Amino acid sequence: MTELNKIKQDHRRFKQIVRGKIKRNLRKYMSQGEITGRQGKDLVKVPLPRIDIPRFRFSQKQQGGVGQGDGDVGDSLGSGEQSPGQAGPAGNQEGQHGVEVDISLEELAQIMGEELELPNIEPKGVKRIETMRDRYSGIRSTGPESLRHFKRTYKAALQRMISTDEYDLDNPIVIPTKEDRRYRSWKETSIPESNALIVYMMDVSGSMGDEQKEIVRIESFWIDTWLRSQYKGIDSRYIIHDATAKEVDRDTFFRTRESGGTMISSAYKLAMGIIEEEYATDEWNIYLFHFSDGDNWSVDDTGECMRILTHGLLPRANMFCYGQVESPYGSGQFIKDINEHFGNHDRVTVSEIKNRDAIYDSIKEFLGKGL
Repeated sequence: MTELNKIKQDHRRFKQIVRGKIKRNLRKYMSQGEITGRQGKDLVKVPLPRIDIPRFRFSQKQQGGVGQGDGDVGDSLGSGEQSPGQAGPAGNQEGQHGVEVDISLEELAQIMGEELELPNIEPKGVKRIETMRDRYSGIRSTGPESLRHFKRTYKAALQRMISTDEYDLDNPIVIPTKEDRRYRSWKETSIPESNALIVYMMDVSGSMGDEQKEIVRIESFWIDTWLRSQYKGIDSRYIIHDATAKEVDRDTFFRTRESGGTMISSAYKLAMGIIEEEYATDEWNIYLFHFSDGDNWSVDDTGECMRILTHGLLPRANMFCYGQVESPYGSGQFIKDINEHFGNHDRVTVSEIKNRDAIYDSIKEFLGKGL
């Protein structure tokens, strides 16, 4: 085995170790938000405990060790190592450190899908959104050097040298000429793709505190990560509401806090308007996520919400998900109303999120249908 192959094998083993650690700690990562704050464009940094590769350590002779040194049978071996967390005198040795490992969002989605047993999504509608891609489809004798095909070039040169008796078995050197060079050729093709729209809606009234919004932020990161692995293109829109609703950017969505009352129908009306004006339902897969503590202004407004869902949003959406984040100030009534109206609806999913530890199960409830 060459050194290069050994390096590749070690790299694969290390990736398997890292992947296993992420899977075992996925619930912790979801509940504590350790990954969401380290997100880049295509990669995230995953904090892991220190990873040591097992190896033997040899001491110098006559330096003591197992079965060596002075002593008699029955002598005490001492009190042993200090237990973790136990106070002790200051030292000068290196401590145990964690490491941060870069992992692609695509691979993180694969781990998430395996651990939560999420089914792949079957997009609905006609795939009318097209993108242009270059595909290498053949070989030609001219082209840029960056696209030279080494194996085809070598094969052409070898055939030429054998056919002209230039090939020497005792000195098997193959030197390609200009006529031997082969290059990859490509053509531009149109590829239909399924795209998705995600609309996040959140109650930002006074009863939704910082902890409740942090839970929503963490959960939306994992929802985004999974859905982006299922679709080539994602549009994310963000709506906040108290007594009125407005569309905001992602940063504002998670940082805004109001003190007014709550009219949930205002958010549903705004989401309906966005979909009607900008997203044809036969071309887009639409996912709606609403997070609230369950308070609404009145019974009449709750009735208006059910009407908009029944006649407007649900006929257009792949899925409507309502997450009720527990708050000491919220009544929690709205989830009961949704269950009463849509308890058996195949495109409605509700989840009670009592705290950060419930995020893992909530995501599994939302995405487990594979719609």
